[in-house]
Amino acid sequence: MNWISSVVRPKISSFWTKRDTPKNLWIKCPETGEMVFHRDLEQNGWVVPGSGFHMRMPVPARLDSLFDDGQYELLPLPQVPVDPLRFRDERRYQDRLRDAKAKTGREDAVTLAKGLLETLPVTVAIQDFAFMGGSLGMAAGEAIVKGAETAVADGTPYILFAASGGARMQEGILSLMQMPRTTAALIALREAGLPYVVVLTNPTTGGVTASYAMLGDVHIAEPGALIGFAGPRVIEQTIREKLPEGFQRAEYLHEHGMVDMVVHRHEMKATLARLLRILTHQAPPPVETPALPAPKAEVEVPAEPVATSAADAQTQTEAPADEEPATAAT
Repeated sequence: MNWISSVVRPKISSFWTKRDTPKNLWIKCPETGEMVFHRDLEQNGWVVPGSGFHMRMPVPARLDSLFDDGQYELLPLPQVPVDPLRFRDERRYQDRLRDAKAKTGREDAVTLAKGLLETLPVTVAIQDFAFMGGSLGMAAGEAIVKGAETAVADGTPYILFAASGGARMQEGILSLMQMPRTTAALIALREAGLPYVVVLTNPTTGGVTASYAMLGDVHIAEPGALIGFAGPRVIEQTIREKLPEGFQRAEYLHEHGMVDMVVHRHEMKATLARLLRILTHQAPPPVETPALPAPKAEVEVPAEPVATSAADAQTQTEAPADEEPATAAT
């Protein structure tokens, strides 16, 4: 081999080869089609800066934005039987679980954590839609129940971020049984006098909406979140009618009294802290005011004599220069 074939030709070929670039550098807004750089989206709390569309927020980012200084403790999840029905459709259920765990780095769709929310101890459960659509199975149900039990044991409020497509069909009736089990755990939480606040994110549908996602003391929704039992397309095909504009969206449900408030993601932490302090009858934390600078020392200026009359003033200003004392005549 000579230098022409071993050096020159590879150099020329390198100009025409296509470089591999990551596919997630730019993210498209589903609402407006705007392309947003992924770092700008992350810094803005996964909210598209132009349209305000709330993208799905990863669980670590949600935890960091919620707890004080991003400090929290992850709670271990209960162990449950894997694939008790040995379900198989196009693929085995065990293979789907393995792929979901490798994709998200999590054991199941629900993550439990506890920490301080503006100095207020709280227990938090977050559903990850990236894990098989956040579907409710035995593991997710056990996690919701354990979160409620932890809140009762620690005497803390319980916050749930819901994001799910419904019950997990691969577990059949065992998945549906999690609906009454989670309801019973939340009843125990209410009997303990502890607040339960639900944050409905996009989407929250199916059996999750029919159970613990709609049993909160306060229901908060993120803007534009899809919330309902069946999807709008299924409803239209069933009733054979056109649904109203914005049907099953957070703003529509708020107008019709199904959701208590719609809160922007940037204001979520402050809103949750304010609600929990009201529900637990706790005073807000003291506001630290900046120290004022010390006042400057005043310099005393000697006062000038003040003339009481024109004659006195003339006497004070015109003093005799060569005045000798008078002597007696001899």
